[in-house]
Amino acid sequence: MRFRWLTAAALSCAAFAVSAQTVVLYSSNNPEVIANAVASAKKQHPTLTVKQVTGGTGTLMKRIQAEAANAGGDILWSGGVGTLAAFTDVMESYQSPEAKAIPKQFQEAKNRYIGTNVHVMVLMVNDKQLKGLAAPKTWSDLMKPEWKGKVVITDPSKSGTAFIQIYGLLKQFGREGLEKIAANAVVVQSSGQVYKSVSAGEYPVGITIEASAYEFVAGGQKEIKLVYPSEGTYLGAEGMFIVKGAKNAAAAKQLYDVLLSKQAQELLLVENFRRPTRSDIAVSKLTSMPDLASLKVFPLDLQVATDEYEQLISMWNMAVAKAKR
Repeated sequence: MRFRWLTAAALSCAAFAVSAQTVVLYSSNNPEVIANAVASAKKQHPTLTVKQVTGGTGTLMKRIQAEAANAGGDILWSGGVGTLAAFTDVMESYQSPEAKAIPKQFQEAKNRYIGTNVHVMVLMVNDKQLKGLAAPKTWSDLMKPEWKGKVVITDPSKSGTAFIQIYGLLKQFGREGLEKIAANAVVVQSSGQVYKSVSAGEYPVGITIEASAYEFVAGGQKEIKLVYPSEGTYLGAEGMFIVKGAKNAAAAKQLYDVLLSKQAQELLLVENFRRPTRSDIAVSKLTSMPDLASLKVFPLDLQVATDEYEQLISMWNMAVAKAKR
């Protein structure tokens, strides 16, 4: 009997060892977002262990390229889809069963990467600092002379989302509109400087992303308002992919499915204000943010945007230099 019990125990341990899996996650997300995602993964797959390697998207992409012959990571989450489009050679195609809930606009045609959350570009307004000015309702409002020195924006060469903002303004209003924005804008070197400075009352308006601005609204800062420009806002999706040659491919697919799941995307929406790509989540019922379908969106082709990156940065730098003359 003792022998039989030991054998059964050994078999049970062996079965657990087989089912327990480890996945190496490369991520540029902040620690709170990663922690919530890992918690959701652990809840859905109790035996899944997630090892984290964090860094900027550009740095992690270069690392994945350098490790192409001997992959160190299994999955990257997340980077702007415009950025990811330039690295498809290091991606493994995978069609998740969860992808059926993701609109096609957020899916790569060959299933090499997929959008996990959507950034909506907004105007973050500090009502206390308007000082007689009417709050802007459009991008065009910010091109008027009275907004000179009152609008803060990130250098598009330092931020992927700022690049989308400037690219959208160029496509919607042409070079003349871009130059008018540049003439009025205070350009800073990080995205964090924009929303922190508006929150602190240094500037009345910042061009930023919804998730960052909404943190202050959710935190109870009543003078902070989010304005979705009535001429149309711009969208920037962030995505993920499984690394080609991943050593833990099965575990990577589990984590990939988790990050697309309704459970995980609802959690990241409520806790971290990351707007989901899933179409079956009612954002307005879980937060005070509007549903995407209720917003006017100016369409952008982010693949084309990536191809025109150097051209746009050069054009923006010239516009800023012209404004200083």
